[in-house]
Amino acid sequence: MNAERDLAPLAPGVVRSLTDKLYEKRKVAALEIEKLVREFVAQNNTSQIKHVIQILSQEFALSQHPHSRKGGLIGLAACSIALGKDSGLYLKELIEPVLTCFNDADSRLRYYACEALYNIVKVARGSVLPHFNVLFDGLSKLAADPDPNVKSGSELLDRLLKDIVTESNQFDLVGFIPLLRERIYSNNQYARQFIISWILVLESVPDINLLDYLPEILDGLFQILGDNSKEIRKMCEVALGEFLKEIKKNPSSVKFAEMANILVIHCQAADDLIQLTAMCWMREFIQLAGRVMLPYSSGILTAVLPCLSYDDRKKNIKEAANVCNQSLMKLVIPEDDEIDEAKPSMTLPAEPTSEESLSKPEAATSGEPPHHGRNELDVTALNQPLSLPCSCERIQVTLNLDGIVQVLDYHLSDTSIGMMTRIAVLKWLYHLYIKTPRKMFRHTDSLFPILLRTLSDESDEVILKDLELLAEIASSPAGQTEEGHGPSDGSDVRPGPVELHVPARAGQLSSSSTKGLECSPSTPTMNSYFYKFMINLLKRFSSERKLLETRGAFIIRQLCLLLNAENIFHSMADILLREEDLKFASTMVHTLNTILLTSSELFQLRNQLKDLKTPESRNLFCCLYRSWCHNPVTTVSLCFLTQNYKHAYDLIQKFGDLEVTVDFLTEVDKLVQLIECPIFTYLRLQLLDVKNNPYLIKALYGLLMLLPQSSAFQLLSHRLQCVPNPELMQTTDNTKPSTSFKRTAASNIDYTELLQHFEKVQNKHLEARHQRAGRAEQLDRRVVL
Repeated sequence: MNAERDLAPLAPGVVRSLTDKLYEKRKVAALEIEKLVREFVAQNNTSQIKHVIQILSQEFALSQHPHSRKGGLIGLAACSIALGKDSGLYLKELIEPVLTCFNDADSRLRYYACEALYNIVKVARGSVLPHFNVLFDGLSKLAADPDPNVKSGSELLDRLLKDIVTESNQFDLVGFIPLLRERIYSNNQYARQFIISWILVLESVPDINLLDYLPEILDGLFQILGDNSKEIRKMCEVALGEFLKEIKKNPSSVKFAEMANILVIHCQAADDLIQLTAMCWMREFIQLAGRVMLPYSSGILTAVLPCLSYDDRKKNIKEAANVCNQSLMKLVIPEDDEIDEAKPSMTLPAEPTSEESLSKPEAATSGEPPHHGRNELDVTALNQPLSLPCSCERIQVTLNLDGIVQVLDYHLSDTSIGMMTRIAVLKWLYHLYIKTPRKMFRHTDSLFPILLRTLSDESDEVILKDLELLAEIASSPAGQTEEGHGPSDGSDVRPGPVELHVPARAGQLSSSSTKGLECSPSTPTMNSYFYKFMINLLKRFSSERKLLETRGAFIIRQLCLLLNAENIFHSMADILLREEDLKFASTMVHTLNTILLTSSELFQLRNQLKDLKTPESRNLFCCLYRSWCHNPVTTVSLCFLTQNYKHAYDLIQKFGDLEVTVDFLTEVDKLVQLIECPIFTYLRLQLLDVKNNPYLIKALYGLLMLLPQSSAFQLLSHRLQCVPNPELMQTTDNTKPSTSFKRTAASNIDYTELLQHFEKVQNKHLEARHQRAGRAEQLDRRVVL
């Protein structure tokens, strides 16, 4: 290389010194270059200035020789110092070769590059802002440099650049955001620390509104929040906290909708800090944005519901999730039940824009969002990011009920889910049936089987909520359909293990039964789902006998509080009348009878049956009687309750023709115990009126004769010994007819027909018992053979 010809105006001595391995000689050469450039500045000789910079850049800074590169770097810094305020005119030429040296393999050279750039930036100050992105890009790489000296040098340069940005009001935030969004996904701790430090600086500058671009960097911030370094996590926490403060101050300018799905994903994070922070953000978003968040309800519920079952180790997350859940529920209003087609203006576009969705390249490269192993539930598909204006006051949104119900159904079906989550799901469904009944009844056929299965839950509280929901479905006017057929033709019907539709024969009720169900003034009208509910509840009890034994009485008693007790007993008696499994029918009748006679919830119904004053009460008695015939002892107890003592005596007379088993005698024993309870106080008092209640005494003596010598026998025997002598009990007013006889005469109940029905049913039971015994005997023979 001919130095004198190629590198003029640089003197040969300067060239030799610039390439020397000694720093001192290179420094002397740099002072000469500074002097030379000052002369060119004084002469306003721009072409020579550019030529010097070009020589230092091409022939030195970008040279293959390491000492030449070092000389080029110090020479470029000297040029910048010489140019002073005019250095802004040549910044591109000065900065580019220095930044190239940031990638050099030699750590010393990277340090010198830092030093050179520091001097260039120090002189240029605000003039470097148009080149901020390339400087930031270079610094972000040096922040993760393994050499401590290089890292230290880059920190000095970083502080200088931050001071310049803070002082200036010409920072190009729009141009910077894409680079920040890209760099924020770095996994290097130092690079992350560098990114967060810059975000904190930009947040602190009043003239820079970083909040507008928060959707671009929020996902990355949450990922940094999960860093292993406590210091970085703390810095990120502070940055997110500052953003949240700004959001609370200026909610009208926040792009809530664009960040909703980001929060949904991070609310399901495995890291506790990320999950808690995201949940707190979600809580604030729902409270600040209101109905703007409704289109994202399905995703929010997917994230929130599992957290409600957390234990005390995650108490803060659980509390935040609970507030989110309650706040979101309050956003659903009756107006959401209006037909969508009638109000097209309320529907928002469902097309996600590039800035609103999480389908950005950087979001995709950040790893798949955690879903707690529930890959089958696609939150992204349920949550349609909508294009929403900033202000939430003018927003009209449409509730995505299909997505919400899908999420609720999924969580209720998941057997591993916690109790509090199941309760929350049932509360949500109940709330939706209250606020949006017409839309919800489209989903009833698909929800019904899982709601029936939930009755087998281990928790009483879950069962109570489930019963409240089922009662609402059974009694809501929105569920009333023509001819008793539920909305089973909808596209959302899903086949379940429990048949929902009423069998054809269920519609063929006797005229008396139909009258009892529809015309009773004391009975509120039930919708078409009520009878279906009763059918399926009995099927559930039949297929799951343990449920009937452990929870049957509890379930029926609660339903009597939630719905009309007369309707429940009337419909169940009617269904049991056609029950083919006679053993189950007998067990179920016994259960219903025990509830009828002992439950405080049925006090009114007992009074109604005790007097039989109205046609409706007499109709109910006949309906119950026909089913109660499945169990002889319960039939007698029903007659005692309704003061039909003669008929009770007639029934007991028939007991001689029945097959008396140990179970039968046990039930008689229990009836005797029941007669001594407060429920039958009126019956015991009527024993005083011997003359007008002869059949009561006969019936009781009949029970006594049925019993073997046992404690129950002694109990009833002592009671009957207390019956007074009719002669001693005579009064002057002995011509007054019995009230019970008057009532019986006026009731127009065909007791002969009822007695015949009793015999017919009992014959069926006898035949069924013999068949079962025959099958058991055959099985025993096979085993012996």
